[in-house]
Amino acid sequence: MAARFEELDFQQTPVGEISLRRRYDLTAQIDIYEVRLGEEYLMSSLFTAAERDLASLALTMLDRDGLTVLVGGLGLGYTAHTALADPRVADLTVMDVAEPVIDWHRRGLLPETAGLATDPRCRLVLRDFFHMVTTEPEITYDAILLDVDHTPRHVLHPSHADFYTAAGLQAMRRHLTEDGVFALWSDDPPDAGFQETLAEVFGSTSAEVVIFANPLTGGESSNTVYLATG
Repeated sequence: MAARFEELDFQQTPVGEISLRRRYDLTAQIDIYEVRLGEEYLMSSLFTAAERDLASLALTMLDRDGLTVLVGGLGLGYTAHTALADPRVADLTVMDVAEPVIDWHRRGLLPETAGLATDPRCRLVLRDFFHMVTTEPEITYDAILLDVDHTPRHVLHPSHADFYTAAGLQAMRRHLTEDGVFALWSDDPPDAGFQETLAEVFGSTSAEVVIFANPLTGGESSNTVYLATG
């Protein structure tokens, strides 16, 4: 019988100490994989609906084949895994600043998203998404999906804050094709101030609330997926 708790990895990264652990949850009666940055919880395999919808909602807005997609933030891999499930995706680049996170997928430590590191359409890249989209030449993508910070106001590192301004979003927009889609995950309800900023840069925007069952509380929880194009 497997141990009820196991720390699978613990390493120092540019943004702090990051760890991956597996625990058996008696309430949900499943193995749960969790990522922590220092003492802060980043993500859990128990709650993945919005991470999956981040990809599916954005890709639904694109009506063509041969799609190129950029994902900022690999994490447990649910956004990238969902993107690859769309047969129209021909090329997927996933950027993460934490080398251990990429290593977890290459070592096959996350069974629900296994295969990311070996899918020929997918590249796991050790890079700072925020630096790339604001400083690099204009390599373009049909969709850019971002899941790094908790919310546009609750960022993991102070250097990320400028991205969520009109100037930062405009710099990122250079990397979208003419009718490309930008999608952003947030842990909070829709933020009217950020929606206004998003509308300064894009012609069409929306904030989709994703509601999902929470077996720990016996109720429901929600996240937000922002979508922008045009």
